Amino acid sequence: MAAFWTILLLVVSNIFMTLAWYGHLKMQDLKWISNTTPLIVVILISWGIALMEYCCQVPANRMGFHGNGGPFTLMQLKVIQEAITLIIFTVFTVVFFKGEQLHWNHFAAFVCLILAVYFVFMK
Repeated sequence: MAAFWTILLLVVSNIFMTLAWYGHLKMQDLKWISNTTPLIVVILISWGIALMEYCCQVPANRMGFHGNGGPFTLMQLKVIQEAITLIIFTVFTVVFFKGEQLHWNHFAAFVCLILAVYFVFMK
């Protein structure tokens, strides 16, 4: 069950991370903020969202790390997190930024990332 909860928390964490890093760009489109909104305000909004990321990321890493009784090595945790990040970012980009398109090289990169996950779990 630790593997399941670790991965679930990493997914939730990455949703918040993507919103914290790139959500303000969509907030401009939705007119929630404008180009003239002070940068410090945008940073504080992003920090507030990123706090939720850390509230999921830190427990995921603590419970998933084999040094704490979890099923994953540190390297495995990092590669899992990167794969999840790419998936969440891709979904976010395609859903919220309609002008962005996926091309063959993006799919090639996904295949490489899947291979990275495979290789990091090889004994």
